[in-house]
Amino acid sequence: MTAKRRYRLLCPIARALDVIGDRWALLIVRDLHAGPARFQDLETGLGIATNLLSTRLTELTEAGLIEKSTDPGRAVYQLTELGRRTDSVLWELSRFGSQLDPDPDPREPGNLRTIALPLRLMLQAVPNRPNLVVRLLVDDDSFTITSSTDDVDVEYGDTSTEPDLTARTDYERFLDAGEGRISPDEFATQYLDIIDGADHTDTFLALIGAAITHPG
Repeated sequence: MTAKRRYRLLCPIARALDVIGDRWALLIVRDLHAGPARFQDLETGLGIATNLLSTRLTELTEAGLIEKSTDPGRAVYQLTELGRRTDSVLWELSRFGSQLDPDPDPREPGNLRTIALPLRLMLQAVPNRPNLVVRLLVDDDSFTITSSTDDVDVEYGDTSTEPDLTARTDYERFLDAGEGRISPDEFATQYLDIIDGADHTDTFLALIGAAITHPG
């Protein structure tokens, strides 16, 4: 393996970029904010070459941002406490990126682990959150949102927790709402379908609307 190039500057920003500044590194960390993932999950989601993903995972593990563990019968990668502290870095990059023109020929990710972190941070910024468990289906992917007055968790995939409400939307409209191209009301009335748990609809819509209107 070629020795990793470093800035070697007496500067904390340069020191951070030594660890997360290489191509794909931050996107791997971003996807792991959605929960533990197998090698194949990351490879599929990112569309990254196998050898490059292996290299980045090794580098991030050596830097102490991720760890490899065995989750009943399968090896998975997950963030360490240090790795979880990248959430604010990624959030600011997400907010900055939303102000830039989109790529003229974008491709959708192989899975939607990418949206778990910004969704969680948007919801965390909402005051007086309700106690609510939501299963949000975005295209063919599922997320479990666990909201309480103390915290919010957004995990990729179904969990054993029974949801109070199940809703469905599509990825492009989700991005449009999060980046302000459509209003919360338009998103809720036209692009969000409540599948189950209608009694909690008003609570959920108020939560989502507040998150979109005041995204941190």
